[in-house]
Amino acid sequence: MQNAIVGSILASVACGVIGSYVVVKRIGYLAGGIAHSVLGGMGIAYYLSRPPIEGALVAALVFAMILGWVSLRLKQQEDTVIGALWAGGMAVGILFISQTPGYNIDLMSFLFGNILMISFDDLFWIAGLDVLILIIVFLFYKQFLAVSFDEEFARLRGMPVERFYLLFLVLVALTVVILIQIVGLILVIALLTLPAAISGHYVRSLNLMMLFATFLGMFFTMGGLAISYHPDLPPGPTIILVAGAFYLLSLVSARFWKKS
Repeated sequence: MQNAIVGSILASVACGVIGSYVVVKRIGYLAGGIAHSVLGGMGIAYYLSRPPIEGALVAALVFAMILGWVSLRLKQQEDTVIGALWAGGMAVGILFISQTPGYNIDLMSFLFGNILMISFDDLFWIAGLDVLILIIVFLFYKQFLAVSFDEEFARLRGMPVERFYLLFLVLVALTVVILIQIVGLILVIALLTLPAAISGHYVRSLNLMMLFATFLGMFFTMGGLAISYHPDLPPGPTIILVAGAFYLLSLVSARFWKKS
């Protein structure tokens, strides 16, 4: 439980920072493609007797670059290619997992997460990825801001928009790898976008949006853990249900707020 709480806090940092960009840029579908295709890398890592997080990291980075290139070059076929990579990645992962010698792996823990199984080594991985994400965002904050809100203006200023867009997708991939440990492949997008979407109802500054989304992520993950503990419910889906309920409440209250 201690590892789960620390993991929740660490994951919420990346979730709040990168999730805010994802919501502003409206590329949840790309993040979803990266998240689901990661199962291929995890399956190959298991087959080779390597830690699954290593396979997830490699697969996430590879698919992020592929999907970024598709998004930039093949606009008309974007949905089809993303769907193909999404399904293909998951199919490859399931095939390799099924062929792993001594196969006894619970796919549910991949798909819906198992935060209570986070090890001390996983915490080091998550903390290291957090630090890397924060350093890159700090160094290129203005560039990411320009690319997120106005690509044409950024191009007119001579900014290499495509390079920063691909770098941003790499950060999304790293965040997806972190969140897989918390809520699994299928529920990653909800935890990546809901805290930031709720923050966007009340703040207009990206800095404040990131900060608010980070605290909301911590609240949702630890609240979901607390609710799931005594009834012995799966923590990942419980966390997402808590986040979804608060999003609906926020949506209603934000409408009243604007009217008043």
